[in-house]
Amino acid sequence: MCRNGPDPDCGKKSSAPFAALLEDSVEELYENAPCGYLSTLMDGTIAKINATLLDWIGLEADAVVGRMHFTDLLTVGGKLYHETHFAPLLQMRGEISGIALEIKQAGGGRIPVLVSSVVKHGGNGEPLLIRTTVFDARDRRAYEQELLRARRAAEQAHKQAEADRARLQDALAVLQQSLLPATLPSVPGMEAAAHYRTASPDRLGGDFYDLFAIAGDRFAFFLGDVCGKGPQAAAVTSLIRYTLRAAALHDPDPVAALKTLNHVLHERYTGDDPRYCTTIFGTLEPHPTTGEATVRIASGGHPPALVLRADYLPTPGGLLVGVLPTAPFTAATTTLGPGDALVLYTDGLTEARTGEDRTSLYGDEALLEFASSHAGKSAPSVIRALTDLLDDLGDGLDDDTALLALGVPASPPPTRRNA
Repeated sequence: MCRNGPDPDCGKKSSAPFAALLEDSVEELYENAPCGYLSTLMDGTIAKINATLLDWIGLEADAVVGRMHFTDLLTVGGKLYHETHFAPLLQMRGEISGIALEIKQAGGGRIPVLVSSVVKHGGNGEPLLIRTTVFDARDRRAYEQELLRARRAAEQAHKQAEADRARLQDALAVLQQSLLPATLPSVPGMEAAAHYRTASPDRLGGDFYDLFAIAGDRFAFFLGDVCGKGPQAAAVTSLIRYTLRAAALHDPDPVAALKTLNHVLHERYTGDDPRYCTTIFGTLEPHPTTGEATVRIASGGHPPALVLRADYLPTPGGLLVGVLPTAPFTAATTTLGPGDALVLYTDGLTEARTGEDRTSLYGDEALLEFASSHAGKSAPSVIRALTDLLDDLGDGLDDDTALLALGVPASPPPTRRNA
């Protein structure tokens, strides 16, 4: 732009570079264009080709013009595609654009290209020749191949991650099973059933339960919940299980067993990483003559056990096990008669989220109401009912849940005698 007053030569000076550019002849623009140009007769014979395309294929014009067809420049696959798709579509539409092909080089190499063609017609509408533009697609092909390699690498990484996850889940399942009894022992005159539900297959649960013989016809049982998840919680669970089993063999009193466990946990997990649990420990002594069973239990901060008969009876709680060096625990005693069942559970059940918005907790009252409706049923039936309840809660279960039911079978109906 001229800024210093009128200057008759200003316009000429500013347009000089553009004039120099326009001095390029049409022929030069054709020959040295950044893409390949060629014109062929309707049978494909090459009538004209620019220097750019000749340089790509490595041939002289005399060897190509009038001597080769367009398809002679293509690879075998390109020829097949030209005959089956390219040529028929061009004849039908009169033009075709952006077709990916490969052209051969004199030295044996290949160049990926994008080809566009249009049919030129004469004044009477008769097709005269085909004008074709060829764009070098080597950079594009390299980019596409890089994307393809990246995609394959991502797919392989995803498959590897899935395989690793499957192996991890298998390992966690085996480890989880090692922390629970494989089967429950047979208790004379009684029925026992249990269920364990993990909130996530990708992590170890912290809930636990067990039932085992201690002396004579007496049995011990426990159920609880460790603070935390994962391998650390699994280590605590293993310690709890073997501590309570050893304590029961030494002194089966429930309060003594919990005190022993409290001492072990507090001594083992002191410092910056305290570990504790809630648990119920009890002993079970069936009476072979009366059909009843005496139960003595003590709770360490755990939700109360339920005794299902005509009504239900919560058991006293206590302090979390492992929090303090010494902790008070209280024992309770009850007798299970025919048709009665003792049910132990972890708070994964009562703290399950319910409602459409999943903001309400299932709660103790709902569990008591549900349990009371199954009073008089066998222990396996109660566990099946609670398992169905867990299924109904679905994704509202955020925590693992352990269930253990011990029941005395209902007395069989009296046998009728024929008069």
